[in-house]
Amino acid sequence: QVQLVESGGGLVQPGGSLRLSCEASTEIGNMNVMCWYCQAPGKQRELVATLGSSRTTNYADSVKGRFTISKDNAKKTMYLQMSSLKPDDTAVYYCHARRTYVTGPSARIEKHEYWGQGTQVTVSS
Repeated sequence: QVQLVESGGGLVQPGGSLRLSCEASTEIGNMNVMCWYCQAPGKQRELVATLGSSRTTNYADSVKGRFTISKDNAKKTMYLQMSSLKPDDTAVYYCHARRTYVTGPSARIEKHEYWGQGTQVTVSS
């Protein structure tokens, strides 16, 4: 079972920066997609940023120009660099990974998804 462990959350003042890390228990180079989600109190989990296997990226409109998603395959770690933080960014941030592959003589398609336990980010003065 693949495990994802987030770290780097904390309390930061508005305008500040944080870098979240998501370390995997296995190689991540074969993950089709890796993402960061956030969930604020009383709200649904939302997609923040996506990183494809070819390193293409997509961001929620609310974080474009402020957040950067990246990964280091050798370190088995994905990152979310967060800058110009706002109180509205306060949430628990989760990393997510998805892997789809074909296996077996019957070419069966296997789909696997993995979630981390989350790390709290609080933006407040």
